[in-house]
Amino acid sequence: MRAVTWQGKREVRVETVPVPEIEEPTDAIVRITSSGLCGSDLHLYEVLTPFMTPGDILGHEPIGVVEEVGSEVTGLKPGDRVVVPFQIACGHCWMCGAGLPTQCETTQVHDSGMGAALFGYTRLYGGVPGAQAEYLRVPQAQFGPIKVPDGPPDDRYVYLSDVLPTAWQAVQYADIPPGGSVAVLGLGPIGDMCCRIARLQRAEIVMGVDLVSERLRRARERGVETYDLRRYEGRKELIEEIRDRTDGRGPDAVIDAVGTEAHGSPVGRTAQQMSAMLPRAWAARLAERAGTDRLAALLTAIELVRRGGTISLSGVYGGMASPLPLMTMFDKQIQLRMGQANVRRWVDDILPLLTDEDPLGVDGFATHRLPLEEAPHAYEIFQRKQEEAVKILFQP
Repeated sequence: MRAVTWQGKREVRVETVPVPEIEEPTDAIVRITSSGLCGSDLHLYEVLTPFMTPGDILGHEPIGVVEEVGSEVTGLKPGDRVVVPFQIACGHCWMCGAGLPTQCETTQVHDSGMGAALFGYTRLYGGVPGAQAEYLRVPQAQFGPIKVPDGPPDDRYVYLSDVLPTAWQAVQYADIPPGGSVAVLGLGPIGDMCCRIARLQRAEIVMGVDLVSERLRRARERGVETYDLRRYEGRKELIEEIRDRTDGRGPDAVIDAVGTEAHGSPVGRTAQQMSAMLPRAWAARLAERAGTDRLAALLTAIELVRRGGTISLSGVYGGMASPLPLMTMFDKQIQLRMGQANVRRWVDDILPLLTDEDPLGVDGFATHRLPLEEAPHAYEIFQRKQEEAVKILFQP
């Protein structure tokens, strides 16, 4: 089969690899019909290279059709149309029962001290082959795959794999009070969807911050108050303007949908680039002990949110030694919630919204639909924010 493989920093390649087979009685094989390119895939393209191995298959946002199931998989049969969540979870351990499948005790990657295994996301998360491919082996298929109706296009449901539950959890964690305000930092796919969900849940003021024209336009067209970072000389000016909009206090909640590669963090960027120049084994040991993030977005969130407000982190951070202004956070009584989305925890809330009325605009959410063979070009334009690429779907 054809699959997108990681080969090195800023280098992916579409290669022919073996078709996956059932390995465990709880496995399923899914033929992929669409698979998303996620902003967190770009972290593998740029920052998390020390934890990658040439030939790793990328991707974790698939929808497809079940081809085969293992002997212990119930409730799923060949021909079923399914969305596969990005994390692999069993559904029966204590963590899964508590609504925390990203901490699944069956699939936790103990060797690296991480939570549940993830598709296509470094050896830190199990080195499981990913979903930017023609076929995918799905472990723990008795729980993970989400059955969806035949008929509507893939775009209707594919975002259940990651974008929708990640944004939904970010808004839930933000704990926006009725009639309250929220600022979303970063208007890529997750930030954009956070704004849509916050408006649907009747936040009174929804503000979005970015520096990419196409992203700002998309948010503005859906009623979001947008702030273009290019208009400000520094963070202080932006914060002052948003505070003026919120009676001088700052928003009730701030969602950081940017993460480790934030614009405006020169020291963190330099450290990440220097790490990428080391041999992978050295760089991995350094990252595990002293890795740093580009913290511009998080530091902005800490300064921006009102006293007693909430910061919700959905952007991926990977630094083990990133300094934070704990005195300010303590003094402002900031509540901070974060983590990988617990996909199955939110599916029942989201599925009723995926109708012909399309209140979240999922049917037109993708800006690009490309053949799998164009993956190298897709990664390049997405990373460089070219060709108005905001959300890309591959169609194997």
